[in-house]
Amino acid sequence: MVSHRLNQLGAYAMAAVRQKTADLEARGFSPVDLGMGDPSRPTPELIRKACAEAVEKHAASGYPPFAGGAPFKEAVARWFENRFGVSLCPETMLISSVGSKESIFHLPEAFVDPGDVVICPDPGYPPYAGGAMFAEGTPYYAAVNHATDFLPDLESIPDEIADKAKIFWLPTPSSPSGKIASLEYLEKWIQWCQERNIIACSDEAYSEIYFGDPPHSALEVSTEGVLVFNSLSKRSAMTGYRVGWVAGDAELIAPYRKLKANIDTGTPWFIQDAAIAAYSDESHVQLMRDEYRARRDLFVAAFEKAGLPRCEPDASMYVWQRAPEGVSSADLAEALLDEKILAVTIPSSALVGNASLHGPGEQFVRLSMVANWEDSQRLANAIENHLRL
Repeated sequence: MVSHRLNQLGAYAMAAVRQKTADLEARGFSPVDLGMGDPSRPTPELIRKACAEAVEKHAASGYPPFAGGAPFKEAVARWFENRFGVSLCPETMLISSVGSKESIFHLPEAFVDPGDVVICPDPGYPPYAGGAMFAEGTPYYAAVNHATDFLPDLESIPDEIADKAKIFWLPTPSSPSGKIASLEYLEKWIQWCQERNIIACSDEAYSEIYFGDPPHSALEVSTEGVLVFNSLSKRSAMTGYRVGWVAGDAELIAPYRKLKANIDTGTPWFIQDAAIAAYSDESHVQLMRDEYRARRDLFVAAFEKAGLPRCEPDASMYVWQRAPEGVSSADLAEALLDEKILAVTIPSSALVGNASLHGPGEQFVRLSMVANWEDSQRLANAIENHLRL
């Protein structure tokens, strides 16, 4: 009775993490879920206040525009120009989304036909490949590992794949590795896509969580054939609000707008107002960056003191920790669940689409730096003193 599209999808990695956490809790333990990228701190007060006021303001406003209201899109365009120096037409180059996941998963439905290829970084965000398969396309897994500097090696992609490809996904900063694509790499990647008539899709959901120089946006290079995906989930601790946007080439936004009109009825007005308030303030974003930096330094040092390789991310809310030689990612994740640690993480084996691309030394766990400071200190101390492999 289940569709062949759904049967193609394996268990969603984050769903498996939730189940593992629930199993431990049922046994009387209190694990800390460091698998999900879900900030533990409250959404900032100015955003919550704007949302609450907007509920009354829009008490009888009816359905929102499926593409997003003008005030929301104008706020995004102002922020984007201030942040990246790129001017976007709010009406033709921007569209709202129900967070990034929805738009990433649905986008292939607008451009991919059976037999077409979608190039996905591997390991990477599962909806890249899942959306391709639901559109009856074929994901091509491009390895991202130490050998490729955690960015897809463009030269290694076969011509027969490039000839069939419609979309190429690139996250920057990357989940899970935290790698930031340089402006030079973005220029090379976009030129490669443009020469082959492939849509360059840049997932920039973590663009505001960085520890050095701010990441670049792909739209700084070109708007032709380029789409950028972003949301408020990580920038402003608004994961539960489900609000984001897609921006870029107006000729690509138009068919996606047509698709979206047939999928949902838009982000609620009061959520859009909350997002507008979020984009009006940078102080809460800097505060969160500082908190993530402190947690990063804490966990990186703890793993190193426990005898594991030093793995220091450039950006994002994750530590992509490499296991010692001869230890699998599942073994490391299991060791972190020891009763003396109780940290729930995601092994790289749950995130890769093509395991053959990753040698025995390419074993990692993804640890989300989302616990509060007290729990983070306790977990780091437990890792340092009790991690046994």
